[in-house]
Formats: sequence, C-alpha cells, structure tokens
Amino acid sequence: MKKILVIGAFGQIGSELVPALRKKYGRDNVVACGHMHKPDESALNTGPHDFFDVTNKKALEDIVDKYDTDTIYHLASILSAAGEKNPQLAYFVNNTGTYNVLEVARERKLERVMIPSSIAVFGSDTPRDNTPNKTILRPSTMYGISKVHGEMLGHYYFHKFGVDVRGVRFPGIISNVAQPGGGTTDYAVDIFYYAVKHKPYTCFLKPDSTLPMMYMPDALKAIMQLAEADGSKLKHRTDFNLSAFSFSPAELAAAIKAELPDFKIDYKPDFRQAIADTWPRSIDDSAARAEWGWKPDYTLQAMVKDMIRELSKRL
Repeated sequence: MKKILVIGAFGQIGSELVPALRKKYGRDNVVACGHMHKPDESALNTGPHDFFDVTNKKALEDIVDKYDTDTIYHLASILSAAGEKNPQLAYFVNNTGTYNVLEVARERKLERVMIPSSIAVFGSDTPRDNTPNKTILRPSTMYGISKVHGEMLGHYYFHKFGVDVRGVRFPGIISNVAQPGGGTTDYAVDIFYYAVKHKPYTCFLKPDSTLPMMYMPDALKAIMQLAEADGSKLKHRTDFNLSAFSFSPAELAAAIKAELPDFKIDYKPDFRQAIADTWPRSIDDSAARAEWGWKPDYTLQAMVKDMIRELSKRL
C-alpha cells in the first residue's frame, strides 16, 4: 500500500484524523506532516512524520516522492479569525498551499486529494437558514475567500485534469483533544475548558448567535467516508454541505449547565461577531446524505456529555 500524507497533521482536525487513519490503514501507512504547529513528543512517537512548508512546491514534491504518496489530506490553513489579523499571510498560505497540492497531484497522478472547505464560503447574501448546497458565495473573510478559491480550483482540476479532488464544507468543529485554533466558532470548544474547571466564561459572540456545529468524531467520519465513496455516484466534488446540529452560545451554556449547574457565562462580543453574522444558522446537507450516505452520530446533548466526561478525565 502506498502512503497517505496528512498535511497540517498537528492542527485541530489533523491531530485526531491521523490516529483515525492509522487505525484503519495501519500505523506506517499514514505520514503526519506539519510546519507551524509543533506537536509534543508523544505525537511524534506514534508513527511516521515530517515537517515542510506547503507553500514550497519543491518541498512538497520531495515529501510526496520520499513517502511514495498515493493520497493527500490537505488540512493546512489559517482560519477565519486568525486570518483577519493577517489577511496577507492567510491569502498566501491558503491559496498557494492548495494550488501546490493540486499541481503535485496532477504531476504525480495521485489517486485522491481531500481538501476540506468550510461554511466560511458563505456570506451575508447567502440564505442563513437551511443554506442550500448551491447558492451565492460571497464571503467576508480572507479565509472564506481562500476556501471558495479552493473549491473552484478543485472542480477545475477534476474536470480539466482528472484529479480526484473531494471535500466537505465543515461547520464549526468541537474537539475534546485539540485546543482552539483561531476560528470564529472556537468559543464552543473553549467554553468547556472553563466549565470543567468551574470557572466563568466570557463569550466573544452574542448569546443568540446561532451557528451550525459538529462534534469531531462526526467530522472524522465524514471526511473518511467521502474519501472512500464511489466516485461515479458523486455529483458534487469539493463543496458538500455538512451539518450535525445548530446552537447559539446561550443554548450551549444551558446544555452545559444541565450537567454542571454552577457554570456561569457572560457575553462581550468582539470582531468575530461580525464574521458570525454573515454565516448560516443551519445547513442543508441533503446532497451529502444522498450521494455518499452521510449521517451524523452525535446530537448536541450527546456531544456535551461526552465533552465534559473526556475533559474532566484530563483536567
């Protein structure tokens, strides 16, 4: 078996995707690659790993050749809130990295490339409730702009060159392993660290800012399931809407208080509120359900219980 290369392997999604892929395909068949996120030693001891800059095409070519790569999961990206602090860097890293991955996949004739997108592709002109898969994309952040670019570039490389590119539009992702990584939905992760330590939490969004979310086990299930789907049945390629549940900060706080009655929260919206106001409240993911059988396992209540249980063990 040739190797699976995970770029951005030590970030929010990659740090949990790599173990899941290794469990399925074997420890030595999944290479974890990073650049900006330096993991602890325990992460480095679990399987093959390497470090390079995805904006350097020659370095990417060398890594792909070194490990006899067959499939790439390209996760390296500067997220929404972090990207607004340095949009020039976000443009360069996100767009150049995606272009390099697709070019190397074309040149090396790789079997598959997975490039996840995000609800950040939507903007204030997009219907905010039950947002359809096919709709206007006019994002307000550099991160969102780069994700639209990545979706369109992926479609182009599939139709022009036959590169098998696939991707989902992730909603906000909640993890009990990875720390928040600079996204607008990261309050939904951070809040649990305060709750299990019995500390009050100050939320950077308004209490009624409803956004679509997903628990990490479902996110991993989705991207791996899409990677294995029958390509002949896919009408979409890089732009599958994906959803599990939607909630506001106030609704999440109430669900946490049901488990931890002493939890307290207050609200001080910052610049991230303007970003959240352009994103959907709920998502229509019927295309993913119809074309490759997507269905989430976790409800909001099940996610909250599991987050508190897992974080309480560690904290």
